[in-house]
Amino acid sequence: MKKKSKDIKFNTKSIHIGSDPDPINGSISPAIYATSTYVQKAPADHYGYEYTRTHNPTRSRLEECLASLENGKHCATTSSGMAALSLVLHNLPKGSKILCGDDVYGGTYRQLTTIFNEVHQVEFIDTSDTKKTKKKIEEFKPDLVWIETPTNPLLKISDINEISKSTKKVKALLAVDNTFMTPYFQKPLELGADIVIHSLTKYLNGHSDALGGAIISGHNKFMEGIRYLQNSMGPSLSPFESFLILRGMKTLGIRMDRHQENAMKIAKFLEKHPKIENVIYPGLKTHPQYKVAKKQMSGFGGMMSVNLKTNISGAKRFIKNLSLFSLAESLGGVESLIEQPATMTHASVPKKIRESIGIKDGLIRISVGIENSEDLISDLDYALGKI
Repeated sequence: MKKKSKDIKFNTKSIHIGSDPDPINGSISPAIYATSTYVQKAPADHYGYEYTRTHNPTRSRLEECLASLENGKHCATTSSGMAALSLVLHNLPKGSKILCGDDVYGGTYRQLTTIFNEVHQVEFIDTSDTKKTKKKIEEFKPDLVWIETPTNPLLKISDINEISKSTKKVKALLAVDNTFMTPYFQKPLELGADIVIHSLTKYLNGHSDALGGAIISGHNKFMEGIRYLQNSMGPSLSPFESFLILRGMKTLGIRMDRHQENAMKIAKFLEKHPKIENVIYPGLKTHPQYKVAKKQMSGFGGMMSVNLKTNISGAKRFIKNLSLFSLAESLGGVESLIEQPATMTHASVPKKIRESIGIKDGLIRISVGIENSEDLISDLDYALGKI
C-alpha cells in the first residue's frame, strides 16, 4: 500500500493490510500457499521461505494484518489459542512467577494448574480489584501477569493501564487475552500491555470454521523466543486456516458493531425478565466495572452471562427449548451460541473453586450472534417461559 498502516482507519486496515493484490497475476484475493517446502536458488539461498512450519506466505499476510490492527510490531499465529498460551509459558525461564486472573477460560486454568504447575509458580487473583492486584504485584513480584478482560465467563473487567503501571515497576510482562473485545473495541498495547493474546477461532475469524491463536507484541527479544519455540515445537497455523481467518477479519468491524447492538438489546430485555436473577454485560450501568469499561473500551462486545432463577434441571430445560441459540462451546461466530460453563467450558475447574468465584450451576454464557435481534429475543422469551 502507498499509505502506511498508521495513516488509515480500522475497517480499511482489516480489508487491505496483508491483502494486497497478487503482484504476478493480479488476484484480488490472496492465494493459499498450500506447500510444505520451498525451492531454494542455492543451499541456504532462498526467497524468504524455507519450510511452512517456520513461515508461510499466507500466514505472513495474516500476521501483518493482526499486528496492524493491534498496533503491534510483531505477530506469531498458532494452531489454537491454547497453543499461543503454551508458547508464552514455554518462553519464560523455568521457575517464573505468574500472577493470573482468577476467572479465566477453563483451558487456560487447566494449562496453568496441570501442565505448567511444576514448571512455574502460579497464583490466582481477582484482577478486577485494581487496588488488591497492584498490592499483590508489589509483594509477589511476578515475571508475568496474565489477565482476561472481560473475563470468561463472568465478564469482570480489569484496568489494563493501572495494572501496567505496577508491572512496569517490578519489570514484569503484562499479557492480555483480548479475545472477547478484539482490537476493534480494545487495544491493550496502547493501554500499557506488553503482549496481546487472541483465540483467532472466535471473533477474529467469526464464522466458526477455523481454529487459530495469535501472540502480538512490540518486544523484539520476547518475540524472537516465541518464533524459535514455534519453529522447534511446531504449533503453527496452517495456510488454509490462515486464509479463512484473514478473510473473516475483513468484516470484523461491521460484525462487532452488530454483535454489540444485538447484545445490548438482549441484555436490557433479560434484565427486566422475572426468570432472570441478574445479567452480566459490560454495557449495562449495573456492571461493577462499568466505568473502567467506558474508559478503556470503545464498545462492549457480544458476550454476556446470566444467572437463571432456577435449578440445574430448569437451566437444562431452558436450553433445550431454544431454537436459534445453539448449545455449543466456543463463541464469536455470526450465529448465536449458548452454554453452561459449569458443565462445559469450565468443567476442568474444580467445583469448589468455580463456586468461590461465582460460576454457579445456573450460570449461562451467551454469545450473541448477528441475526435479527427481535428473533433472538423471541427465542429467549419462549425458552424462559418453559422454566
